[in-house]
Amino acid sequence: MALVTTKDMFKKAYDGGYAIGAFNINNMEIIQAVTEACAEEKSPVILQVSSSAMKYAGKEYLMGMVNAAMETTGIDLALHLDHGASFEACKECIDAGFSSVMIDGSHASFEENIALTKKVVEYAHDKGVVVEGELGKLAGIEDEVNVSAEDASYTKPSEVEEFVSRTGVDSLAIAIGTSHGAFKFTGEAKLRFDILEEITKIMPGYPIVLHGASSIDEELVAKINACGGSMGGAKGIPEEMLRRAAASAVCKINMDSDLRIAMTAGIREIFTNKPEVFDPRNYLGNARKIIKEVVRHKLVNVLGSNGKA
Repeated sequence: MALVTTKDMFKKAYDGGYAIGAFNINNMEIIQAVTEACAEEKSPVILQVSSSAMKYAGKEYLMGMVNAAMETTGIDLALHLDHGASFEACKECIDAGFSSVMIDGSHASFEENIALTKKVVEYAHDKGVVVEGELGKLAGIEDEVNVSAEDASYTKPSEVEEFVSRTGVDSLAIAIGTSHGAFKFTGEAKLRFDILEEITKIMPGYPIVLHGASSIDEELVAKINACGGSMGGAKGIPEEMLRRAAASAVCKINMDSDLRIAMTAGIREIFTNKPEVFDPRNYLGNARKIIKEVVRHKLVNVLGSNGKA
Protein backbone atom coordinates (compact mmCIF):
# COMPACT_ATOMS: atom_id res chain seq x y z
CA MET A 1 0.00 0.00 0.00
CA ALA A 2 1.71 3.11 -1.27
CA LEU A 3 1.34 6.22 -3.37
CA VAL A 4 2.44 5.35 -6.90
CA THR A 5 2.79 7.24 -10.16
CA THR A 6 0.56 6.55 -13.13
CA LYS A 7 3.32 5.37 -15.49
CA ASP A 8 2.81 1.63 -15.04
CA MET A 9 -0.95 2.12 -14.60
CA PHE A 10 -1.24 3.83 -17.97
CA LYS A 11 0.96 1.37 -19.84
CA LYS A 12 -1.10 -1.57 -18.60
CA ALA A 13 -4.34 0.30 -19.35
CA TYR A 14 -3.24 1.22 -22.87
CA ASP A 15 -2.16 -2.34 -23.66
CA GLY A 16 -5.23 -3.83 -21.97
CA GLY A 17 -7.89 -1.64 -23.56
CA TYR A 18 -9.26 -0.14 -20.36
CA ALA A 19 -8.97 3.17 -18.49
CA ILE A 20 -8.21 4.22 -14.92
CA GLY A 21 -10.88 6.15 -13.06
CA ALA A 22 -9.68 9.47 -11.65
CA PHE A 23 -12.17 10.39 -8.93
CA ASN A 24 -12.25 13.84 -7.35
CA ILE A 25 -12.23 13.76 -3.55
CA ASN A 26 -13.48 16.38 -1.10
CA ASN A 27 -14.21 14.60 2.16
CA MET A 28 -13.92 11.35 4.12
CA GLU A 29 -17.08 9.72 2.78
CA ILE A 30 -16.03 10.12 -0.86
CA ILE A 31 -12.53 8.80 -0.16
CA GLN A 32 -13.93 5.79 1.69
CA ALA A 33 -16.51 4.99 -0.98
CA VAL A 34 -14.04 5.20 -3.87
CA THR A 35 -11.21 3.25 -2.27
CA GLU A 36 -13.48 0.54 -0.84
CA ALA A 37 -15.10 -0.02 -4.23
CA CYS A 38 -11.69 -0.20 -5.92
CA ALA A 39 -10.33 -2.60 -3.30
CA GLU A 40 -13.33 -4.90 -3.64
CA GLU A 41 -13.21 -4.81 -7.44
CA LYS A 42 -9.40 -5.07 -7.47
CA SER A 43 -9.12 -1.96 -9.63
CA PRO A 44 -6.28 0.55 -9.90
CA VAL A 45 -7.38 4.07 -9.01
CA ILE A 46 -6.38 7.72 -9.08
CA LEU A 47 -7.64 10.04 -6.37
CA GLN A 48 -7.49 13.64 -7.50
CA VAL A 49 -7.76 16.89 -5.64
CA SER A 50 -8.62 20.32 -7.01
CA SER A 51 -7.42 23.57 -5.52
CA SER A 52 -10.99 24.21 -4.37
CA ALA A 53 -11.04 20.87 -2.54
CA MET A 54 -7.81 21.78 -0.75
CA LYS A 55 -9.28 25.13 0.26
CA TYR A 56 -12.38 23.36 1.56
CA ALA A 57 -10.88 20.41 3.42
CA GLY A 58 -7.22 21.32 3.78
CA LYS A 59 -4.34 19.58 2.03
CA GLU A 60 -3.11 17.96 5.24
CA TYR A 61 -6.55 16.57 6.11
CA LEU A 62 -7.05 15.16 2.61
CA MET A 63 -3.62 13.53 2.54
CA GLY A 64 -4.17 12.12 6.02
CA MET A 65 -7.45 10.53 4.92
CA VAL A 66 -5.87 9.19 1.73
CA ASN A 67 -3.11 7.56 3.77
CA ALA A 68 -5.72 6.08 6.12
CA ALA A 69 -7.65 4.71 3.13
CA MET A 70 -4.53 3.04 1.74
CA GLU A 71 -3.76 1.47 5.11
CA THR A 72 -7.34 0.32 5.62
CA THR A 73 -7.93 -1.11 2.13
CA GLY A 74 -4.37 -2.24 1.39
CA ILE A 75 -4.42 -0.77 -2.12
CA ASP A 76 -1.88 1.31 -4.01
CA LEU A 77 -3.13 4.51 -5.62
CA ALA A 78 -2.00 7.67 -7.35
CA LEU A 79 -2.71 11.05 -5.71
CA HIS A 80 -3.11 13.70 -8.38
CA LEU A 81 -3.56 17.47 -8.49
CA ASP A 82 -6.44 18.26 -10.84
CA HIS A 83 -6.19 21.45 -12.93
CA GLY A 84 -3.13 23.01 -11.39
CA ALA A 85 -3.34 26.61 -12.54
CA SER A 86 0.28 27.64 -11.98
CA PHE A 87 3.80 26.37 -11.40
CA GLU A 88 3.47 27.35 -7.74
CA ALA A 89 0.27 25.30 -7.29
CA CYS A 90 1.94 22.24 -8.81
CA LYS A 91 5.13 22.75 -6.80
CA GLU A 92 3.16 22.90 -3.55
CA CYS A 93 1.56 19.52 -4.23
CA ILE A 94 4.79 17.94 -5.48
CA ASP A 95 6.58 19.07 -2.33
CA ALA A 96 3.70 17.78 -0.19
CA GLY A 97 4.05 14.26 -1.59
CA PHE A 98 1.54 14.00 -4.44
CA SER A 99 2.61 11.38 -6.98
CA SER A 100 1.07 13.18 -9.99
CA VAL A 101 0.09 16.72 -10.95
CA MET A 102 -1.73 18.38 -13.81
CA ILE A 103 -0.61 21.72 -15.10
CA ASP A 104 -3.44 23.32 -17.06
CA GLY A 105 -1.95 25.82 -19.45
CA SER A 106 -4.84 25.53 -21.90
CA HIS A 107 -5.89 29.13 -21.19
CA ALA A 108 -2.57 30.39 -22.59
CA SER A 109 -1.13 30.50 -26.09
CA PHE A 110 0.52 27.39 -27.52
CA GLU A 111 4.03 28.68 -26.79
CA GLU A 112 3.11 29.88 -23.29
CA ASN A 113 1.47 26.53 -22.56
CA ILE A 114 4.65 24.74 -23.64
CA ALA A 115 6.87 26.96 -21.47
CA LEU A 116 4.69 26.56 -18.37
CA THR A 117 4.23 22.82 -18.82
CA LYS A 118 7.94 22.25 -19.40
CA LYS A 119 8.81 24.16 -16.23
CA VAL A 120 6.48 21.96 -14.17
CA VAL A 121 7.74 18.78 -15.87
CA GLU A 122 11.37 19.59 -15.11
CA TYR A 123 10.65 20.22 -11.44
CA ALA A 124 8.30 17.22 -11.08
CA HIS A 125 10.51 14.69 -12.83
CA ASP A 126 13.42 15.66 -10.60
CA LYS A 127 11.20 14.60 -7.66
CA GLY A 128 9.92 11.40 -9.28
CA VAL A 129 6.45 12.87 -9.95
CA VAL A 130 4.57 12.53 -13.25
CA VAL A 131 2.80 15.38 -15.05
CA GLU A 132 -0.38 15.70 -17.10
CA GLY A 133 -0.76 18.60 -19.53
CA GLU A 134 -3.68 19.88 -21.57
CA LEU A 135 -4.18 20.96 -25.17
CA GLY A 136 -7.52 22.41 -26.25
CA LYS A 137 -10.21 23.96 -24.06
CA LEU A 138 -13.16 22.11 -22.55
CA ALA A 139 -16.35 24.05 -22.02
CA GLY A 140 -18.19 24.04 -18.70
CA ILE A 141 -18.00 25.17 -15.08
CA GLU A 142 -16.48 23.15 -12.26
CA ASP A 143 -14.33 24.41 -9.39
CA GLU A 144 -11.55 26.54 -10.94
CA VAL A 145 -12.65 25.83 -14.52
CA ASN A 146 -15.05 28.24 -16.19
CA VAL A 147 -14.99 28.15 -19.99
CA SER A 148 -17.90 29.26 -22.16
CA ALA A 149 -18.98 27.27 -25.21
CA GLU A 150 -17.75 30.14 -27.37
CA ASP A 151 -14.25 29.96 -25.89
CA ALA A 152 -13.98 26.16 -26.01
CA SER A 153 -11.81 24.62 -28.72
CA TYR A 154 -10.96 21.11 -29.88
CA THR A 155 -7.43 19.80 -29.58
CA LYS A 156 -5.47 20.11 -32.82
CA PRO A 157 -3.81 16.75 -33.59
CA SER A 158 -1.09 18.57 -35.55
CA GLU A 159 0.12 20.23 -32.32
CA VAL A 160 0.24 17.16 -30.09
CA GLU A 161 3.60 15.65 -31.06
CA GLU A 162 5.40 19.00 -30.82
CA PHE A 163 3.79 19.76 -27.46
CA VAL A 164 4.73 16.41 -25.96
CA SER A 165 8.28 16.37 -27.33
CA ARG A 166 9.06 19.92 -26.22
CA THR A 167 7.56 19.60 -22.74
CA GLY A 168 8.29 15.97 -21.85
CA VAL A 169 4.81 15.71 -20.34
CA ASP A 170 3.77 12.18 -19.32
CA SER A 171 0.09 12.26 -20.38
CA LEU A 172 -2.17 14.68 -22.20
CA ALA A 173 -5.73 15.82 -21.58
CA ILE A 174 -7.47 16.54 -24.88
CA ALA A 175 -10.70 18.28 -25.88
CA ILE A 176 -12.96 16.17 -28.10
CA GLY A 177 -16.36 17.36 -26.92
CA THR A 178 -16.59 16.43 -23.24
CA SER A 179 -17.52 19.21 -20.84
CA HIS A 180 -17.10 20.10 -17.18
CA GLY A 181 -20.08 20.11 -14.82
CA ALA A 182 -23.47 18.38 -14.77
CA PHE A 183 -25.04 20.21 -17.72
CA LYS A 184 -22.84 19.07 -20.61
CA PHE A 185 -25.27 19.02 -23.54
CA THR A 186 -28.56 20.55 -24.60
CA GLY A 187 -28.98 18.16 -27.53
CA GLU A 188 -27.37 14.88 -28.53
CA ALA A 189 -23.94 14.13 -27.08
CA LYS A 190 -21.20 14.08 -29.68
CA LEU A 191 -17.55 13.23 -29.17
CA ARG A 192 -14.92 13.77 -31.86
CA PHE A 193 -13.51 10.26 -32.00
CA ASP A 194 -11.86 11.20 -35.29
CA ILE A 195 -9.59 13.59 -33.34
CA LEU A 196 -8.75 10.88 -30.82
CA GLU A 197 -7.99 8.39 -33.59
CA GLU A 198 -5.74 10.85 -35.41
CA ILE A 199 -3.80 11.61 -32.22
CA THR A 200 -3.43 7.87 -31.57
CA LYS A 201 -1.92 7.39 -35.03
CA ILE A 202 0.51 10.26 -34.49
CA MET A 203 1.47 9.18 -30.96
CA PRO A 204 0.96 5.40 -30.68
CA GLY A 205 1.21 4.13 -27.13
CA TYR A 206 0.90 7.60 -25.59
CA PRO A 207 -1.65 7.94 -22.73
CA ILE A 208 -4.57 10.29 -23.34
CA VAL A 209 -6.85 11.77 -20.65
CA LEU A 210 -10.52 12.76 -20.80
CA HIS A 211 -11.80 15.48 -18.47
CA GLY A 212 -15.46 16.35 -18.01
CA ALA A 213 -16.48 12.71 -18.45
CA SER A 214 -19.23 12.14 -15.89
CA SER A 215 -22.31 10.36 -17.25
CA ILE A 216 -24.89 12.03 -14.96
CA ASP A 217 -27.08 9.12 -13.84
CA GLU A 218 -30.68 9.95 -14.80
CA GLU A 219 -32.14 7.89 -11.96
CA LEU A 220 -30.09 9.74 -9.35
CA VAL A 221 -30.98 13.09 -10.89
CA ALA A 222 -34.65 12.06 -10.76
CA LYS A 223 -34.22 11.09 -7.10
CA ILE A 224 -32.70 14.49 -6.33
CA ASN A 225 -35.56 16.28 -8.09
CA ALA A 226 -38.17 14.10 -6.38
CA CYS A 227 -36.63 14.99 -3.03
CA GLY A 228 -36.83 18.74 -3.50
CA GLY A 229 -33.85 19.34 -5.79
CA SER A 230 -33.78 21.22 -9.08
CA MET A 231 -31.50 19.63 -11.65
CA GLY A 232 -33.66 19.79 -14.75
CA GLY A 233 -31.62 19.46 -17.93
CA ALA A 234 -28.60 17.76 -16.34
CA LYS A 235 -26.99 15.64 -19.04
CA GLY A 236 -23.66 13.80 -19.25
CA ILE A 237 -21.53 11.66 -21.54
CA PRO A 238 -23.22 8.38 -22.56
CA GLU A 239 -21.43 5.45 -20.98
CA GLU A 240 -21.01 3.59 -24.27
CA MET A 241 -18.97 6.54 -25.58
CA LEU A 242 -16.72 6.45 -22.52
CA ARG A 243 -16.25 2.69 -22.87
CA ARG A 244 -15.24 3.20 -26.51
CA ALA A 245 -12.71 5.82 -25.44
CA ALA A 246 -11.38 3.55 -22.69
CA ALA A 247 -10.82 0.78 -25.22
CA SER A 248 -8.54 3.05 -27.26
CA ALA A 249 -5.75 5.43 -26.20
CA VAL A 250 -7.66 7.00 -23.30
CA CYS A 251 -5.98 5.72 -20.13
CA LYS A 252 -7.49 8.12 -17.57
CA ILE A 253 -11.11 9.26 -17.32
CA ASN A 254 -12.00 11.98 -14.81
CA MET A 255 -15.22 11.77 -12.82
CA ASP A 256 -16.43 14.39 -10.37
CA SER A 257 -20.04 15.40 -11.05
CA ASP A 258 -21.22 11.78 -10.84
CA LEU A 259 -19.90 11.58 -7.27
CA ARG A 260 -21.45 14.91 -6.31
CA ILE A 261 -24.82 13.81 -7.67
CA ALA A 262 -24.61 10.47 -5.84
CA MET A 263 -23.81 12.22 -2.58
CA THR A 264 -26.60 14.76 -2.99
CA ALA A 265 -29.10 12.03 -3.86
CA GLY A 266 -28.16 10.05 -0.75
CA ILE A 267 -28.50 13.03 1.55
CA ARG A 268 -31.74 14.33 0.05
CA GLU A 269 -33.26 10.86 0.19
CA ILE A 270 -32.83 10.71 3.97
CA PHE A 271 -33.86 14.33 4.53
CA THR A 272 -37.08 13.75 2.56
CA ASN A 273 -38.05 10.25 3.69
CA LYS A 274 -36.82 10.50 7.28
CA PRO A 275 -37.23 14.16 8.28
CA GLU A 276 -36.75 13.25 11.93
CA VAL A 277 -33.11 12.21 11.27
CA PHE A 278 -30.48 14.69 12.43
CA ASP A 279 -27.48 12.39 12.88
CA PRO A 280 -24.94 13.15 10.11
CA ARG A 281 -23.74 9.55 10.22
CA ASN A 282 -27.15 8.50 8.95
CA TYR A 283 -27.47 10.73 5.89
CA LEU A 284 -23.74 10.83 5.11
CA GLY A 285 -23.62 7.06 5.49
CA ASN A 286 -26.39 6.71 2.93
CA ALA A 287 -24.54 9.08 0.61
CA ARG A 288 -21.35 7.02 0.99
CA LYS A 289 -23.25 3.84 0.10
CA ILE A 290 -24.64 5.34 -3.11
CA ILE A 291 -21.26 6.79 -4.13
CA LYS A 292 -19.71 3.35 -3.68
CA GLU A 293 -22.39 1.79 -5.89
CA VAL A 294 -21.75 4.39 -8.59
CA VAL A 295 -17.98 3.87 -8.48
CA ARG A 296 -18.32 0.08 -8.65
CA HIS A 297 -20.58 0.43 -11.69
CA LYS A 298 -18.03 2.70 -13.39
CA LEU A 299 -15.14 0.31 -12.72
CA VAL A 300 -16.93 -2.70 -14.18
CA ASN A 301 -19.16 -1.29 -16.92
CA VAL A 302 -17.47 1.88 -18.12
CA LEU A 303 -13.74 1.78 -17.37
CA GLY A 304 -13.21 -1.97 -17.56
CA SER A 305 -10.54 -1.66 -14.84
CA ASN A 306 -11.93 -4.25 -12.42
CA GLY A 307 -9.52 -7.11 -11.74
CA LYS A 308 -6.59 -5.12 -13.15
CA ALA A 309 -4.89 -4.01 -9.91
